[in-house]
Amino acid sequence: MRGFVKLSIVLAFVVIVLGAYTRLTDAGLGCPDWPGCYGELTVPKDANKAAELFPDTPLESHKAWNEMIHRYAAGTLGLVILGIAIWSLWRKRQHSEQPVKLPLFLLALVTFQAALGMWTVTMNLQPLVVMGHLLGGFSTISLLYLLSLRLQRVHIPLGDPKVRSLSAFALFALIVVLGQIALGGWVAANYAAMACTELPFCEGNWTERLDITGAFSVPEASTYQYGAHDYAERMTIHIAHRFGAYFTILVVGLLLWMGYRRASSNVIRTSLNWITVLLIAQVTLGFSNVLLLLPLSVAVAHNAVGALLLLSLVGLNYKIARNA
Repeated sequence: MRGFVKLSIVLAFVVIVLGAYTRLTDAGLGCPDWPGCYGELTVPKDANKAAELFPDTPLESHKAWNEMIHRYAAGTLGLVILGIAIWSLWRKRQHSEQPVKLPLFLLALVTFQAALGMWTVTMNLQPLVVMGHLLGGFSTISLLYLLSLRLQRVHIPLGDPKVRSLSAFALFALIVVLGQIALGGWVAANYAAMACTELPFCEGNWTERLDITGAFSVPEASTYQYGAHDYAERMTIHIAHRFGAYFTILVVGLLLWMGYRRASSNVIRTSLNWITVLLIAQVTLGFSNVLLLLPLSVAVAHNAVGALLLLSLVGLNYKIARNA
């Protein structure tokens, strides 16, 4: 069971990376239908037949393959989670401590993720749906990791009051990182990553052009591919993510400072070390996205490290809770 759950975590990470790659290569509508591609279960070889079915969406094979590989990986993950849920129900009969609620919730979540994947296509990349799909992916991998920790039963010296005192702030840091991921998803969904190309804030008279109401609305459009917001709104979205990043650095940095001062357990300190490394990597990648004008490899890595940073905070919160 533990090995199966670990496999699902790897698969979920692959799905997140493939999702970022698909989005960043503008392949979200590489297949204009769902769950197939131009009416087939794989990318069609006959471009003329595809054009007959979808005359307004010419076949671009490379984009279609990006989209379909992502779907295949997501479908495989869904089947693995279904297997975990069934296995958990069967094991519950023999072991009363076997987690069941979490696997069943994961099954419901991945089912909803499939619906979001469908709506992403049928609603032409509507930003709320795209952001929700991204958050669903990060939630799925986080809960799978939590399930893995519960099955592993990590040994932690119990009763350290200094570690217990970190619990509230560690949870706050986790929520802040989730909020920052949501802002990043909103940036990606609205094609606002290159709205600002200078550090630490934005070029020109950006303070005079902020449009918060417009930035966090969904304008009417026939398609949301390549974005439907004007420049001022995209700039505001980018600025919100930029300030969110600075706040996240401050909060997570303060958590690390408090943690290293208070924690004596090697298990807790190992988590803090991972958070430190991943935070530095994520900040470096974020700045590199701006300075290097969003190279594909760096942008994909930014998503991947964001997922790992989230998992490291999930792990820290679990270990602190076990210490209580």
